[in-house]
Amino acid sequence: MTYSKEELLEAKRQIDSTLHKLRETVKTLEGKENPARYKSQITLANRRIQAFTIAVSLIERELEQQAE
Repeated sequence: MTYSKEELLEAKRQIDSTLHKLRETVKTLEGKENPARYKSQITLANRRIQAFTIAVSLIERELEQQAE
């Protein structure tokens, strides 16, 4: 499937926003009085961060290829 440059840029913008929120969530949960209590939420957020980071990388690669 082919996406326009505008679609890719908007997807990247949305993912970057979500990544920022997830990173802030992890900081908040890790800063709680008993962070072990939130271990599953922290793990889930970190896995989502990893997945979204991969998605951003792939979007950037596609944007570079379109520019060539």
